[in-house]
Amino acid sequence: MNPLLTPELLRRLEQFQLLAAKRAKSSARGERRSKARGQSVEFADYRNYSAGDDFRYLDWNLYGRLEKLFLKLYEEERELPVRIFLDCSESMTFGSPRKFDFARQIAAAVGYVALCGFDRVTVATFPDNAGDAVYRGALRAVRGRKSSLTYFQNLAKLTAKGTANLNESLKRGAIEARQAGVAVVLSDFLDPAGYESGLTALISRGFHVNAIQILAPEELNPSTFGDLRFIDSETGAEQEVSFGKYRLKNYQQTVENFCQRLREFCQGRGINFFRVGSDTSLEQLLLKQLRTAEVWG
Repeated sequence: MNPLLTPELLRRLEQFQLLAAKRAKSSARGERRSKARGQSVEFADYRNYSAGDDFRYLDWNLYGRLEKLFLKLYEEERELPVRIFLDCSESMTFGSPRKFDFARQIAAAVGYVALCGFDRVTVATFPDNAGDAVYRGALRAVRGRKSSLTYFQNLAKLTAKGTANLNESLKRGAIEARQAGVAVVLSDFLDPAGYESGLTALISRGFHVNAIQILAPEELNPSTFGDLRFIDSETGAEQEVSFGKYRLKNYQQTVENFCQRLREFCQGRGINFFRVGSDTSLEQLLLKQLRTAEVWG
């Protein structure tokens, strides 16, 4: 049994296909139309015959009408590279439900839609947790719907710990990718070093980027007051504060400002941005928000 997605949700996701802003440029054949001209059954255009062209692709009916030789061109089907950046840092274990669990469900759904369309899926996790090396390796360049069960199992075995380096992880992923395609970044984006250079690297490489910020309900609306000791889950740094209602309003405004800056950064660069709580309905996000934003359809 798939621990991440229900059978009913899987059936609904099978109806979708990822909608890339740019056509795929991969050399491997799949089920996505490319501007490359090949030998599939989808007719694309004509061009004048040149010496050495294959006679099998001449249009003899057109020759009978115009007495000129024209070659039929066909649109070749290409796979779309899909790269999912999954934040596996310690901060993603926070919340109820945990941010990390919700992120894995989204990764499972995006991957499943891509695999059903015979697109190639790679999950890039960060940081590199040593105990997950086998599963990380198995989540690179996954292809074909028959691979979906193993894909789900490997996702479910991933753990979250350590300190994230969001910018460096996104940059490395942009450099490693042989072709640009669709990139989906699943993170809380709460990295002190920021996110700007990493997202810019993906855009510069030619990726169509979707950024999904996942925050816990307690991060958006804390319910604890009084004299508190805050401990950074990734660095272990501690800070004691008196957290009253006045400070709560300041905190909420700070969070809202941070999210708004991230939203504006993404929108200014053509990145699809979504902010969701880890308690958000998965169906609402996948079947409505992502579809409305034309991530898939």
